Amino acid sequence: MLRRLFKHVYFQVFVAIFIGVAIGHFFPTIGQSLKPLSDGFIRLVKMITPPLIFVTIVSGASQIGDLKALGKIGGKTLIYFEIVTTLALLIGLALVNMIEPGAMMNLHVGMVDAHALQQYQGQLQKESGLVGFLLNIIPNSAIGAFATGDMLQILLFSCLFAVGVSHLGEKGKMLLGFFEGLSDVFFKIVGIVMRLAPIGAFGAMGYSVGKYGLSTLHSLGMLLITVYAATILFMVFVLGTICRASGFSLWRLLGHIKGEILLVLATTSSESVFPQLIRKLEGLGCPKQVVGIVMPMGYSFNLDGTCVAQVICAMFIAQAFGVHMSLVDQLTLLGVSMLTSKGSAGVAGASFVALLATLTTFKHIPIEGAALILGVDRFISEIRAVTNMIGNAVATLVISGLEKKRDNVQLNLVLNGRGAPFQSQATSPSESCAVPQDSPSA
Repeated sequence: MLRRLFKHVYFQVFVAIFIGVAIGHFFPTIGQSLKPLSDGFIRLVKMITPPLIFVTIVSGASQIGDLKALGKIGGKTLIYFEIVTTLALLIGLALVNMIEPGAMMNLHVGMVDAHALQQYQGQLQKESGLVGFLLNIIPNSAIGAFATGDMLQILLFSCLFAVGVSHLGEKGKMLLGFFEGLSDVFFKIVGIVMRLAPIGAFGAMGYSVGKYGLSTLHSLGMLLITVYAATILFMVFVLGTICRASGFSLWRLLGHIKGEILLVLATTSSESVFPQLIRKLEGLGCPKQVVGIVMPMGYSFNLDGTCVAQVICAMFIAQAFGVHMSLVDQLTLLGVSMLTSKGSAGVAGASFVALLATLTTFKHIPIEGAALILGVDRFISEIRAVTNMIGNAVATLVISGLEKKRDNVQLNLVLNGRGAPFQSQATSPSESCAVPQDSPSA
């Protein structure tokens, strides 16, 4: 029984996290030295993610047929994203006003060491507002987009390439077959890389606990409680309701992707599970063409966890310095956070840069206060990344349902533990093992 349990990646990751925490706590120096294990694993995943996004979008979106159909799915997806992220922001704003985690701190600027903010402020200076954000979606070159791993740039180029392929007729079908074969090769590579997931999780937790210590959880505890409580409320009431309306259970979905949740918790990167999450969603009955559009877009536009955490952290800093935020200020904060949170997934420090960009909008909030967040940002990142990942999985299933392209029989069979998790329209039975499987019945 134990031998069978150890074969599942989610259990291996769980054991690795436990061992990493123990080593980081009792041998902090050794724990901190384990960081290269985590960095190496995340680099391997990031290495394969850009080309995998490209072939997934091309082999999926080119089957849609034309720009009109592609725009229909993309438009519907964006509307969904904006509604859900707005709800995430509202829940965060409501809870931070109720709990007021920073109200008792009574700080002033001279009490905060803002030296640690310099590296992030350097990144912030490169931002140039909404126009700069929109122009940045267009890469200087196609190769440059893949070299930097910019999700939005890859998405734009891939969609244009897919539309071009769809207009080539018979030549396009031959080319499409090539990209589908290439997709299978990349998923085989993902399967190999994911065998190292427990090592990556072990290194990440060993480093985090060794560097920051378990006692860090007590520092700024009310801020953490507020972020975690708001995020859980969002998942239970918003995502739970959306899932129920779409005809499936959020809790069964969470059970199905438990391995990915554990890995994201350990690495604090939702990008670390992007490749295998694509395959799992296809196995739940979502068509390739919808998965290929919604998932990459979601990693830039549907950052529910980032939205919740960002608005709470901004309000926390204002409360800590005794800055009154009127209703107009808070509504402005909501709107600005909606814009600055876009495109921050998978980029180191991007969420923190987005917070700084938000704070610069309000001249009466000391930007130096962001230094307060650095001490617990690692723990905020955990729930932030997990929520982003879950939100995008839910979005893909919902959009597939709205497009009436989701195989609900397959969805129910898999979530009830009676189907093949990675069996999809574009995947043969032998290929369904390309990624280590987390059996729902385990």
